[in-house]
Amino acid sequence: MPSPHLFRPGGPLLIPALGVTQIFGYGALYYAFTVLAPRITAEFGWAPEWTFGGFAVGLLLGGAVAPVTGSLIDRYGTRLVMTLGSGLAGFSLLALAEARGLASYIAAMVALQAVTTAVFYDAAFAALTQARGSGARRAISQLTLIGGFASTLFWPLTSALLGLLDWRGVYRLYGLSQILVCVPLHLAFLPGRVRRPVSAEAAVQAVAEQVPEATYLAGASRRRAFLLLALAFSLQGFVVSAMAVHMLALLRGFGLAASVAVGIGAMLGPSQVAGRLVEMLFGRAVPPVTTAWVSACLMPVGLLLLLAGGALPLVAGAFALAFGISMGLSSIVRGTVPLQLFGPVGFGAMMGRLSAPGLVIKAAAPLVFAVALERGGVVLSTLVLVGFSALAAVALFLLARSRPT
Repeated sequence: MPSPHLFRPGGPLLIPALGVTQIFGYGALYYAFTVLAPRITAEFGWAPEWTFGGFAVGLLLGGAVAPVTGSLIDRYGTRLVMTLGSGLAGFSLLALAEARGLASYIAAMVALQAVTTAVFYDAAFAALTQARGSGARRAISQLTLIGGFASTLFWPLTSALLGLLDWRGVYRLYGLSQILVCVPLHLAFLPGRVRRPVSAEAAVQAVAEQVPEATYLAGASRRRAFLLLALAFSLQGFVVSAMAVHMLALLRGFGLAASVAVGIGAMLGPSQVAGRLVEMLFGRAVPPVTTAWVSACLMPVGLLLLLAGGALPLVAGAFALAFGISMGLSSIVRGTVPLQLFGPVGFGAMMGRLSAPGLVIKAAAPLVFAVALERGGVVLSTLVLVGFSALAAVALFLLARSRPT
């Protein structure tokens, strides 16, 4: 007979449940758009810039609510926020499927991206921090290990579904998945409201028991670390956002066949998982800030490989490996570095504030990169990504150098 402890909110099934909802969340709300965008453009008969522009407006206005979402998580707990978020995500997908013009399309995109802040990794990391406290690093690694399969599953799945349904039917199906799969999982397994929040003194003591030398930043050091971290996350957000939407088009621009491009793109998921698995097994002795800058260096290296020989499937595969590992580890450090530097107190609000500075950059990425590809070509567009990702790596390196030991 299963132990009741197994099924309690915040218990052992929390990570598998969140893993499933992250796959469905990122797959349906984010990665599916890459495959469906050309069909949307063709049906409405407008220029591709309008399709990606609507997506960008949704990211921009939706991302503006990130700090509010973080504060709600701290106040009411992740069970309420993420359950409502999944339900609203489902209805937003259904509304997007019924869009009949530019105004309704943009309105649905804004609603959809607004609720992503309540269901994506930042919210999930807050759930793990509320359930595990200052010892959430390993749980974050385990969650991202599962969530890394979102693109691997949903790019081929969406392509296959387009053989049976139009883009509206695919979004209807994905909307129902949010309501019928993610809502029950969030409601059943996420921790509820934190009635007795951990005080700052208790949090420091808890971490000191696990890692005696651990300290949290304060004053000018805290502000400098926040700015460097926000800059790095913003620049990486641009690169990841652009590639998540345009990777298949970019690979085809380098001369790869459509089927090969899909295969290379599908390698991102396993590559992310491989990087996260290595971090989970061997990274406990490595400070998160060190993991952050080392993994960030792989992103421009991968893009340079693509520039050097993107027309060759083997070289493109090497790009996918390096870029995927970097993406996978960046998802982990997005949760573990703020936890290491700033502590678990007010973690949800902190994640919201870290997301806010980059919302314009991240939101603009799909549209800016679409225009860059069309007018500047694949080489110039990829060089922009190399520059942004390299600057992010430098910011994280400076953060690691200034971190007191």
